[in-house]
Amino acid sequence: MDLLYDIFPLMLYFLGVVLLIVLIILITKLVSTVDKVNILLDDIEGKSQSLNGLFDAIEKVGDTLSSANNKVTGFVTNLVKKVIKKKKKKKVEVEEEDFD
Repeated sequence: MDLLYDIFPLMLYFLGVVLLIVLIILITKLVSTVDKVNILLDDIEGKSQSLNGLFDAIEKVGDTLSSANNKVTGFVTNLVKKVIKKKKKKKVEVEEEDFD
């Protein structure tokens, strides 16, 4: 039993040292990985900044096309309304002449 009291703390100390070494190695690899990810993110951010002008131009073109589409649609809608009103007026005038 005395042997167990002597060996057990030594085993725990040894396992603690091994765990500490493994944790140090993992932390250094984690720091290295985080540095690589930061470099990658900086590169991606720089490239996306260079594309902002292109995206702004595409957005302006899209807005212009949308505005033109709305104007054409409004013009056609008003034209159709005018044609329908004229037909209704003629139909009403023809019906009024029939009653006279």
